[in-house]
Amino acid sequence: MTAGWRRRVAGVTAALALTIVAAAGCGQTIPGVPEPVGAGEPANTNFDKLLRECEVVDATKIGEIVGKAQIVEGSFLGAVCMWDIHDAPGGMAMVTLNWYELGTLNNEKITNDKLGYLSESVTVQSSRALQTRRPNDPHSCGVSASAADSGVVGWWINYRPGSSHPDPCAAAKQLLELTLNLAR
Repeated sequence: MTAGWRRRVAGVTAALALTIVAAAGCGQTIPGVPEPVGAGEPANTNFDKLLRECEVVDATKIGEIVGKAQIVEGSFLGAVCMWDIHDAPGGMAMVTLNWYELGTLNNEKITNDKLGYLSESVTVQSSRALQTRRPNDPHSCGVSASAADSGVVGWWINYRPGSSHPDPCAAAKQLLELTLNLAR
């Protein structure tokens, strides 16, 4: 047999084996009753789970991490959950959670660069994360990472300028660690 003939026989044999395997996979019966598209449970139009992402970390835990604060007031705008911390160290502080279902860390880095923010890679829950600061602003910091299923999740801490407070990056990182741990 020539080498070309052997290759042809091997190719035909591989194609035949692939066809048999594919046909066997198509011969399965799936239990159930077929329904037309749109049938089944109606969509929830009450939007009562719209803010579920805002509850990933309890407000009391957010206050504790930001500086043992107890007066934490939440709000929501678009894809962003926000909390005003009234009794943070040094006075008022703001905490922000963003959870972009289609976001990526690379896109976050590109956006940070366009805004002139300073970003560096850090590790959170054994994963690459992005720590971001505004230039000349030691009172705020954000940390973002890939979400457990898809997208990107991030926390920002903004303490009152000129106030005495803990490291905002440490607090943002701790909130992100909790979020990633709870999302698994």
